[in-house]
Amino acid sequence: MGPVKKTFIRQPLHIVYSILFVVYLAYTGLTTPDLKNWALENTLTLSLVIFLIAFYNIFRFSDLSYTLIFLFLLLHMYGSQYQYAENPFGEWLKDQFNQPRNQYDRIVHLGFGLLLAYPMHEVFSKALHVRPFFSYLLPMEIVLSLSALYELVEWVVADVVFEDNQRGMDFLGMQGDIWDAQKDMALALAGAAVAMLVTAVLKARSAWHQK
Repeated sequence: MGPVKKTFIRQPLHIVYSILFVVYLAYTGLTTPDLKNWALENTLTLSLVIFLIAFYNIFRFSDLSYTLIFLFLLLHMYGSQYQYAENPFGEWLKDQFNQPRNQYDRIVHLGFGLLLAYPMHEVFSKALHVRPFFSYLLPMEIVLSLSALYELVEWVVADVVFEDNQRGMDFLGMQGDIWDAQKDMALALAGAAVAMLVTAVLKARSAWHQK
């Protein structure tokens, strides 16, 4: 028997994250200039949240993992508030650093790997008890696989939902870059690799200090 998990009502951090998530999701939905784009973008957001709720009493992530997941959801919800090519923060970065395009979508893809690889690592190391090497490798492979799946789903949605080709291209956020999907996947993989490298180094240091 493992340790008894605290109920949700006894987890103040989880309660705060849940309230902030609902409030910010509602805010982005009420203030978005394109409700259809917002709804499509947040289909995956709500799918992730439903997954977390369904498995809350089966596998409990660490507070660090819930924090990383929460940060990614904030990034994604803010991105869904506008077309990625018109994201205000991305426009600010574009003006400040003379970028050729709005880079906010690239930030979100990088964040996908950087912020979600560690929670995946926790599942493999603590729930599935896979070998240490694979607990670092598999999150990177899954991030790359999910990124590729996301690009495929995004393409299908853009083709089916938007009759106007330009609106479909705006939903994809390509901004004229024919290698947009490949670069997005590469950034997600790079983010996951950095997260796993940092995790491995910190765990090695902790193990060394405990000797």
